[in-house]
Amino acid sequence: MTFFFIAISVVIFLLLIEVPVGFAFGVGALIYGYLLGTDIAFHSGYAYGQVGAFSLLAIPLFILSGTLMGATGISERLLNFVNSFVGRTRGGLGAVTVLTCALFGAISGSASAAIAAIGKIMVPRMIREGYPPGHATALVAVSSVLALMIPPSIPMIVFAIAIRESVAKAFLATMGPGIALALVYCVLNFVFLRKNTTITVQPPLPMPEKLREIALTGKQASLAIIMPVIVLGGIYSGIATPTEAGAVALVYTLFVGILIYRSLSFPALFQSTVEAARLTGAILMVLFFLFVMSRGMILAKIPTRFADLLLSVSDNRIVILLMINLLLLLMGMIIDDVSGGILAAIILLPVTQRIGLDPIHFAAIVGTNLGLGNVSPPCAPLLYMAGGVTRQSLSEYIGPAMKFLLLGHLPMVFLVTFVPQLSLFLPGLLD
Repeated sequence: MTFFFIAISVVIFLLLIEVPVGFAFGVGALIYGYLLGTDIAFHSGYAYGQVGAFSLLAIPLFILSGTLMGATGISERLLNFVNSFVGRTRGGLGAVTVLTCALFGAISGSASAAIAAIGKIMVPRMIREGYPPGHATALVAVSSVLALMIPPSIPMIVFAIAIRESVAKAFLATMGPGIALALVYCVLNFVFLRKNTTITVQPPLPMPEKLREIALTGKQASLAIIMPVIVLGGIYSGIATPTEAGAVALVYTLFVGILIYRSLSFPALFQSTVEAARLTGAILMVLFFLFVMSRGMILAKIPTRFADLLLSVSDNRIVILLMINLLLLLMGMIIDDVSGGILAAIILLPVTQRIGLDPIHFAAIVGTNLGLGNVSPPCAPLLYMAGGVTRQSLSEYIGPAMKFLLLGHLPMVFLVTFVPQLSLFLPGLLD
């Protein structure tokens, strides 16, 4: 256990001084292997085999289709469609932002893509209509997490593979909480802005005009809305695996962008491909070194010892679940959701098995907690990314963001943990 804590301490230190995640875990894996006195080449062979799994091919396919969707102007079509329903109310643009992030998540599975695509459009629009800049930026940041919870979710693909469970069930485990969290954020947005008198509210349209606007924007966004139905329908019907569904998503995106919308130029295609390759390379590098480290941990029986350590503190199921939530939240604050999911699968799965927790329920707990950690200081990569995209200072949006997290996301974490049916009902339909 001592060698493990030394290696993890080094990884955390490197992350805190902003060393790239892949390199930080690479150094940690090398140190851990050296301290154990094991052959790193042996662990590397295992890691190479894991990274080369067919199921992981879904990651670059969904990433590329997501970046291409952003390049085709899909995000603006989705925004206009959602805006036709709730845009002409006080706080309506905020609700549009939340709901569009959820829809965009169903297309891309990437929180950073949601921030880049939605934040660049909606934050300037909200500020022009009188929204406080900090509120607008915070809303984009916290809503981006919905892209990690609404399938297809890249972190859930990796986590399901790590715990050897159904990817389709892992997708559905976070869908219920994701939809519920989107509604909570919409309500909180309206509550926080109810006394704001600076917001410009456009007059409501007569019903015939409103219906025409909904029909027009719905037609323009229809091909984007249909995509998640095709992809997820293929997975849940058993027609396609997640990897095959990722290939369908990519082909569909190219077809729509080039032949239907005609908005995907060759330079945009090239740039999107390069960006997708960069993101995929970063994820696979992190996964490779995590698998190297995990092999050493398994051989040293670290997961079993860690389970014994936690259970020695208390044998009360509620106390253990609270400790698991705390550890997951801390992981999410320090590392990205993909890395956190792998570590949770390695270290915490034996603990959950000891207390009889359903692995799919555990997937929902992991996804919800890591999402919260990714927008919670000190590291909060998604929170800072939103500030960078919208060019707002941290002091402006940290307060509004913490209100959303404490009143919205944190209660959802407890609901997911202690009300299992919230995350198990939809996966149960596949049995």
